[in-house]
Amino acid sequence: MIINVLYLHGWHSVPGGTKPTWLEQQGITIIQPALPSDDFEATIAIGNQALLENDIDVIVGSSRGGAAAMNLDYGQIPLVLLCPAWKRWGSATTVPARTLILHAEEDEVIPYPESLELLAHSGLTPEDHLITTGHDHRLADAGSLRHLLQAIRTSVS
Repeated sequence: MIINVLYLHGWHSVPGGTKPTWLEQQGITIIQPALPSDDFEATIAIGNQALLENDIDVIVGSSRGGAAAMNLDYGQIPLVLLCPAWKRWGSATTVPARTLILHAEEDEVIPYPESLELLAHSGLTPEDHLITTGHDHRLADAGSLRHLLQAIRTSVS
């Protein structure tokens, strides 16, 4: 089964990072536009354009990219959010039931309790929608990468 992922990278990051590269090595098709660090509205426009131009199965957003994912016109497309920076960018304060969040309790950039707060605002339970993984904000360790792949596969099943 081919899975097409729109991958929205974080602030001051670029396409081709560890996570999307590893996902491609696992057979996931990654669409990863370059997002400007200084213009959130342009980031949203780029993300929405990518949705229009591609047949996307899952949107993965990392940190600021997670906030961007929450603010897209995603319809029924599931979201996988990595340490989402929703309190810093955009206006979305809830996520739909087809959302999984991965977050490290030791995250030094986006506090772990912010993901708990997002789920509470959304009427969702951490038991069903939060995967605690990793040791820092990057979530680039082997365990977190495996959790990310499983979250993507779970989202499309």
